[in-house]
Amino acid sequence: MSKEVRVRFAPSPTGALHIGGVRTALYNYLFARKKGGKFLLRIEDTDQNRFVPGAEAYIKSSLDWIGITPDESPWNPGDCGPYRQSERKPMYMEYARYLLEQGHAYYAFDTSEELEAMRQRLTAARVVSPQYNSITRTQMKNSLTLPADEVKARLDSGDPYVIRIKIPRKEEVRLNDMVRGWVMVHSNSLDDKVLMKSDGMPTYHLANIVDDHLMGITHVIRGEEWLPSAPLHVLLYKYLGWEDSMPQFAHLPLLLKPDGNGKLSKRDAEKHGFPIFPLNWTDPISGELVDGFRESGYLPEAFLNFLAFLGWNPGDQRELFTLDELVEAFSIERIGKSGTKFDINKAKWYNEQYLRNKSDKVLAEYLLADLKKENISVSQEKAEKIVAVMKERATFPSDLWQEGRFMVFAPKKFDEQVAAKKWNQDAIKVLTAFSVKLAAIDAVLTADLAREMLGEAAAAEGIKLGKVMQAVRLAITGVGAGPDLMQIFEILGKEELIKRIDFALDNIVAS
Repeated sequence: MSKEVRVRFAPSPTGALHIGGVRTALYNYLFARKKGGKFLLRIEDTDQNRFVPGAEAYIKSSLDWIGITPDESPWNPGDCGPYRQSERKPMYMEYARYLLEQGHAYYAFDTSEELEAMRQRLTAARVVSPQYNSITRTQMKNSLTLPADEVKARLDSGDPYVIRIKIPRKEEVRLNDMVRGWVMVHSNSLDDKVLMKSDGMPTYHLANIVDDHLMGITHVIRGEEWLPSAPLHVLLYKYLGWEDSMPQFAHLPLLLKPDGNGKLSKRDAEKHGFPIFPLNWTDPISGELVDGFRESGYLPEAFLNFLAFLGWNPGDQRELFTLDELVEAFSIERIGKSGTKFDINKAKWYNEQYLRNKSDKVLAEYLLADLKKENISVSQEKAEKIVAVMKERATFPSDLWQEGRFMVFAPKKFDEQVAAKKWNQDAIKVLTAFSVKLAAIDAVLTADLAREMLGEAAAAEGIKLGKVMQAVRLAITGVGAGPDLMQIFEILGKEELIKRIDFALDNIVAS
């Protein structure tokens, strides 16, 4: 019987969750659901110096918003807890000691000044990437160079130390990445990373290996930025005796700037005026507010659909997927190796599609909420009629009101350019005749009836309706373009139309 698939998303609570992190979470979720497995969330808070209050709650809220709730997490624990690394602290030293005993790790007592001096020596010698490795460790203060009795004395006296992995010389490290195929790295290019810090906390490298093993993680799906660390992690699995149960790795492509030159950053988002975080984030130190996709008007299902296509495609022409459909279509094999350009216009397109597919009743709730903020009241029926007309021109829910204010408020100003080009005696004649016809009818004004009456008014004046339609729209809405004019007439009703026509006739100067 095959082993249950278990994947994890392991963010650090150091601030807002970047869109790249949300994509990583989504791909893990989709993979787990496709394989009938479990999706775990683990908070990697070993670096207490970078911990930011509120960041953990933000991570939870972000995933809840798009509907990818983990099967196991700090808020919904399973049998593999705790799910915060800071709460797992006592166990890591056990594994570090095992590595020491097996000769795969060592104590290092170097001070920060000594480490800096080493880097300066290497830089002066024109070493491109100065690092603590199989060569430089022989010149430093560690348990490989110091006498055993001095090492013991230092440990007994409480001298500060770290535990470093002992990277072998001249060894080829291989892993078969699910996205990139075989990756081979020579150990000479690796440095002796710190596994346990002087404060007794593990670094990411040791902690994530131990946690993934103890939590039964079968597949590690993470960002490309972790690919350089993967050979080190392979060695740790080997040295800890877990090589046979090592998870499969998949390193996701980078999210690139809109122009494709470099990794997408918060600064790029600010420069181009688009969000990069799922939800609003207020920095607890500076107080700076950064807009999120949710508060910018993006629907969670549109955001999720957009996110899925940032590096993956279904292999056909489909673009709109529900979450269940994404699960069904998803496969690691369809993830590309190269970086993906971030295109905010595509995100807007997705939002438009999902907005238009919502029922008028649901869209009316958005409109009524915006109206309530301005102490404006309209009936549910009228709200539904307004959104039915406006939704084809809306990108965000707020557009239903911002672009459709003329449905409630009669225009007091008129587009001067349109007036200069289109407002003339012909327009005045047609609108005057149309107003007379409106005043004479007892029937409820419908779009079809309005179209018929406006056509009759133009014909009676011997004027082609097409020549004055933009001027008619100007009189009723204040602008020269917009949704179907006859539907607008139906929503406004004959009394309101007459008022607006009279005001326009009195206030727009004919050319």
